[in-house]
Amino acid sequence: MTAGQDTGSGDVQPRHGARILVVDDDPHLLKALRITLAAHGYDVDVANDGTSALLAAGRNIPDVVVLDLGLPDMEGADVLGDLRRWSAVPVLVLSARHGSSDKVGALDAGADDYITKPFGLDELLARLRALMRRVPGPESVPVVASSGFTVDLVHRQVLRDGTAVRLTPTEWNILEILVRNPKSLITQQQLLAHAWGPAYQKEANYLRVYMAQLRRKLEADPGNPRHLLTEPGIGYRFVP
Repeated sequence: MTAGQDTGSGDVQPRHGARILVVDDDPHLLKALRITLAAHGYDVDVANDGTSALLAAGRNIPDVVVLDLGLPDMEGADVLGDLRRWSAVPVLVLSARHGSSDKVGALDAGADDYITKPFGLDELLARLRALMRRVPGPESVPVVASSGFTVDLVHRQVLRDGTAVRLTPTEWNILEILVRNPKSLITQQQLLAHAWGPAYQKEANYLRVYMAQLRRKLEADPGNPRHLLTEPGIGYRFVP
């Protein structure tokens, strides 16, 4: 970030509650971005390496990720690749690498935008605003209805026969990614990363336990589910 940049309040403020995950191994830049972005109305999470970034993204899903390519434990492109297995969150890549091949590689790996260091705060904020315009606001997120239950993604509420169903945070995380992608196959790895973080991508037994709990709460016949279906050895899908 260029020293001495104006951090005045003339910028358009982000949507209330918009969350940014900033990933960079430079502690001074990380601190500066956390303070500056918070001052401009964002909720900010930070991570100083790729492993921490993936865990943070899995546990507290961001609206935008700001990702440095040069991380101490893995390449930023590898972080991006792991993230893209289960999330379409917009990613703005930060890098001191100015070569066009690095930019092309990051964009091909799934980045949405790219900015090189040093950068001006006004440009960073403008790029973030542009990416935020691609993220649907809460008012545009639908209520997902099936013949057996209804999921309100705005208020994080599930109704069955008009009665609210209590879900644990993990049950909600699993159900949310399924109902946001109706009829689509969501792999075990995607669900595990979404609910627990990428370090748990081989713990398929966790999913079996939680899917059984969800079916008991939501399906009329848990042993013969209509909506929360298993694709043996691969993953699960939600059918309305």
